[in-house]
Amino acid sequence: MHNEKTTPRARLTGKWLGALAGGMVVAVAAGLLAAAAPFTANAAASQAPAACVTMPEPGTAPPPEPGEPQPTTVTTLEQAYWCILTNYYSGPVLDNRELLVAAFRAFTLELQRRGLDQPIAITPAFTGDRAKDWTAFGDKYSEVLATLPDDATLRQDLAITTLKGMLDSLHDDHAHLSNMFAPTGPGPGKAWGLGVHTQPVGPGGEPSPEKAAPLYLDFIFPGSPAEAAGLKVGDIIAKVNDVPPYVNGVLAPGVLAWLYAKYPSADKVRVTVQRPATGKTWTVNLTPAAFPWGVTPSAPAKLVGGGIAQVELKGFFPGAADQVKQAIENLRKDARLRGIILDLRGNGGGDPAEVTKLLSNFIHDAVWGSFCDVRGNCTPNRTDTTTPLLNLPLVVLTDRNCASACDAFSNAVKDFKLGPLVGTRTAGIVSGPAGAFLLNDNTTLLNMPKLHGLGPNGEVISGIGVPPDYFAPMTAADLSNRRDPGVAKALELLKH
Repeated sequence: MHNEKTTPRARLTGKWLGALAGGMVVAVAAGLLAAAAPFTANAAASQAPAACVTMPEPGTAPPPEPGEPQPTTVTTLEQAYWCILTNYYSGPVLDNRELLVAAFRAFTLELQRRGLDQPIAITPAFTGDRAKDWTAFGDKYSEVLATLPDDATLRQDLAITTLKGMLDSLHDDHAHLSNMFAPTGPGPGKAWGLGVHTQPVGPGGEPSPEKAAPLYLDFIFPGSPAEAAGLKVGDIIAKVNDVPPYVNGVLAPGVLAWLYAKYPSADKVRVTVQRPATGKTWTVNLTPAAFPWGVTPSAPAKLVGGGIAQVELKGFFPGAADQVKQAIENLRKDARLRGIILDLRGNGGGDPAEVTKLLSNFIHDAVWGSFCDVRGNCTPNRTDTTTPLLNLPLVVLTDRNCASACDAFSNAVKDFKLGPLVGTRTAGIVSGPAGAFLLNDNTTLLNMPKLHGLGPNGEVISGIGVPPDYFAPMTAADLSNRRDPGVAKALELLKH
């Protein structure tokens, strides 16, 4: 990895952008607005290592020259500790002890996993004094390391595991680590794997709350191994590598790992499927491979139910609101419209500016959400008064894959009573506008939101999602037989 012939800047430019994916989010955990457990914020700059490097937002400036990659050491952990306390949304009131206990827990669990647990690996007593607590942690961490084999790979793995434990203690969907030099995919515009998305699984590949069997395909990526093998939406996954997806009613993470193979794994996967529409059961062998990926910047629309515009929007990409508006106007040229079905199922979010623009077609001068710091200082997001209103009845279709900006849009529609939501609860995967911070190993990026947000009425969406007004879940049988209960319910509502 370190012997690549590309320059550090070239590698950084090509890798770091993924760290800022996710776009817009809105939520605030109410408890974070109150003071955390007592601590003494007495850490002067002279007591901390050099500050982490704030990366510019994509497109605003070239990323800084990172230098050659270095080992991730205890000084890197110290830098990350202060970086979180300084730059994370709740850093000013965060109890530092939670970071350090979580980090030490991750460190000792990894020692146990490797059969390297040590008698001296005992958590230091932390007092809430940020500087003194770090000194106690760093001393103990270094003391334990000194008893371990002199293995650079081992020390690197332990440091990254410890750092992940520290960051995971934030319990924030948009706070994570990334490695700018790690092979994250097969190339621009490409994804890797079998090319399937299953239900019940959320946007991040983790099981959704509605974990009941069966596990079935709700999307097949064009050009993927799954499409080439003839799999279709609605097909039920009966077994993967001869293992059933559910054991005693619990969805097995190992089965999901096989189905969602990560780059560059190319192990063959044996999948047994059942097709509800025909009753057929068969087995196919699939090998992970590269396939085209990305949200197509379009808003396809069609007339349904005699004068109803059905518009599908898979992301709040730049220009999304204008495309939705234009699609509706194009249909208006040939028909007298009676309503709009806006299909946001599978919409992974995007730009908050597009949320503002799209909502402005339905309501003027309304605050649909606010970005806030931990002290409650908020900047409102307000719809404009210059966009002509569409003045048509609206129904919005949602599901568990409607995330981030899609969560926010759906929540505003519900709060302002712009029209009913139909489908299932949205993802609730929201947090705040993200920032990326480079650590002194010249490799690791901390990705953390600097702000959180609130909905129109000050409500929290993160971890909760937005419930529909009318539940219309899609089943495997519906998909396999090309039925759409969400659209059917929307048409019923727009008839009244």
